[in-house]
Amino acid sequence: MSDAALTYKLAFGLIRGMGVDLAQKILAVIPSEKEFFDMPDAELKAITSSRSKITEKSYRDACLEKAQHELEFIEHNDVKFSYFTDSDFPNRLLNAPDAPILLFSTGQCNLNATHMVSMVGTRRSTEYGRHYSERLVRELSEQLDDLVIVSGLAYGTDINSHRAALNCGVPTVAVQACGLNKIYPVEHRRDAVEIVHRGGAIVSDYTSQDVMHRGNFVARNRIIAGLSDCTIVVESAEKGGSLITANIAQSYDRDVFAVPGRLGDEFSKGCNRLIQNNQAMLITCADDIVKAMRWDSKHINKPTQELEIFPTLSAEEQTVVDIIKQAGDIHINDLAERAGLPIYRVMSTVVSLDCRGIIITLPGCRYTMA
Repeated sequence: MSDAALTYKLAFGLIRGMGVDLAQKILAVIPSEKEFFDMPDAELKAITSSRSKITEKSYRDACLEKAQHELEFIEHNDVKFSYFTDSDFPNRLLNAPDAPILLFSTGQCNLNATHMVSMVGTRRSTEYGRHYSERLVRELSEQLDDLVIVSGLAYGTDINSHRAALNCGVPTVAVQACGLNKIYPVEHRRDAVEIVHRGGAIVSDYTSQDVMHRGNFVARNRIIAGLSDCTIVVESAEKGGSLITANIAQSYDRDVFAVPGRLGDEFSKGCNRLIQNNQAMLITCADDIVKAMRWDSKHINKPTQELEIFPTLSAEEQTVVDIIKQAGDIHINDLAERAGLPIYRVMSTVVSLDCRGIIITLPGCRYTMA
């Protein structure tokens, strides 16, 4: 592709607010990016029925100039530029309507790997959170082929997850809130180098000319969620970026999982609330994730536990099993109502039944018989 064609595509992606949905709508009525930039204001307004800034020629010319400068940076710094119509563009992002239509990256990681899992959480992770980040990545790596761990290179859960992936020989993708001319935070520069050298990637939708500000961190969460099949929240306070990522993932119809914590612990409140509100499925190990996602485990023919042929059930467990059998599959709230039991008692019962292989936990806090 010529530099001129790349410049037009790059400039098109640099238009503020340009997402997959908007780009597709514009290019459905205007044949090419070049024609979009060459078109007079009045004609573009008439075709798009828009009075926004993008119809102003001066604004479009400024985007073109910015794109020309960025193309020079890309060519001199071994940066890859992926556009939403390219065959190697992350296909999961195409199903996220507000996702960017271009990505800058360094590294050779396949962003269309079979199993893409994002892990997010507090920047002030505890030993409990670090332990679970490492455990989940290790167990997932033992069960899944073609696995990639996605996070944001920030302090706490993010860097714990990246380092766990590196330790397990799993490619990991760090989504930055700034251009690829810098690494943020600078303390994680060595980790970023390791990520790239060991089959991962650093990605961003920001140019080397963009100024970093607080809003970038919220905006980049849509890429973390959009790149992944599911999002795991390891630890979170009642408010924080990880909860924003979880909400975005849910809006994209992606599964959300949360590691429960002890009641009263500050950095478990967010996860416990997600579970309580049925916004995330409670998980304690990678098995929970693999089963919920209905992924094929590498150990599918090597069960980790011996199942009881005729399991002995308590009266409460039998009640729950009978209801699930009759319903086929059922939500936790309906199950609790039919059983006449408090939700916490039913939650404890279904976790026990799932661990014994009697029932299967489905996405969205639903249950069916194994």
